[in-house]
Amino acid sequence: MLQQSSLIVRLVMLVDLIPLPPQPPRPKRGRYKTYSDRLILKALIIMIVRRLYSAYALYQFLHQDDLVAQQLRILLTENAKTPCRHTFERRLKVLPQSLPALIGYFGRHLVVVLKPWVDHGRAAAFDSTMLRTGGGVWHKKHKEKGEIPHTSIDREAGWSKSGWHGWWYGWKLHLAVTVGAVWIPLAAELTTANTADIEMADNLLVHLPSQASYVLGDTHYNDPEFRSSCNERGVELVATRRGPHPHRDGGVEVRRIFHKLRSQAIEPFNGLFKDVFDWSSRMPVKGLRRIQLLALGAIFVYQIAMLYQHQQNKPVGKGIKSLLRAA
Repeated sequence: MLQQSSLIVRLVMLVDLIPLPPQPPRPKRGRYKTYSDRLILKALIIMIVRRLYSAYALYQFLHQDDLVAQQLRILLTENAKTPCRHTFERRLKVLPQSLPALIGYFGRHLVVVLKPWVDHGRAAAFDSTMLRTGGGVWHKKHKEKGEIPHTSIDREAGWSKSGWHGWWYGWKLHLAVTVGAVWIPLAAELTTANTADIEMADNLLVHLPSQASYVLGDTHYNDPEFRSSCNERGVELVATRRGPHPHRDGGVEVRRIFHKLRSQAIEPFNGLFKDVFDWSSRMPVKGLRRIQLLALGAIFVYQIAMLYQHQQNKPVGKGIKSLLRAA
């Protein structure tokens, strides 16, 4: 029997207790999954918590002569077998495709368990946050000529500009978070930096819990088609209006309250999330699939940490950075 003294072991064991999205029927052709999706999710948690950014690093860690590594290796064993390095590589490569659905499904479960809207309005805040790529940047003049000045350049990243950060090269993490006493990640997508926020808005919307009544966003989400999508789901979109300030139309005072609530939820969460995983400066890997695996996987780990805090009767959402560092 496993000794549950190690925090990372307890976090990994939680994967066996969480609900997973319904799986499509197994195809009649193609490679059969020898190992379950839960086992691969357990491996992902280990990678992110221990900062093992490749299947090779994970495999080497699991085969260390260490009690914690031995316990984790047991948790990654099915039918008396553990995956080889190539199996980890193959399964982790395709895992990002299913992570947005997993995050949304788990987020809806956490809303039921943690009840963030008992004393607050049932609102979700939408926004994106920048993740700078590691290595150098690929300037437009070089990109148009197909020149790669340095091997450290991530050719799959993109450029974007914000009023606060100016021009930056990298990725965008699109997020939906509960507005309330507890900030629960409800939906997430990872794209190149040049992807407009509104392009991913419907992808976030489909994962919102049925209890949600409001979507709060900035001017990027003030789009007629997205507003129509919200109305079809019975959700009211409250987005910053364009035009000179101060606005003097009807309802401006109510919108001002909503915008304040949004800024007190999504913006602090974005900063907190990057601080927890030390991604405020640059991402430690390159390539869209690897970035998606790391960033979306970290959202899943954050959700797991919240569930752990709830089960241990600890303040949910407080001290997650210290919790994961201790693991």
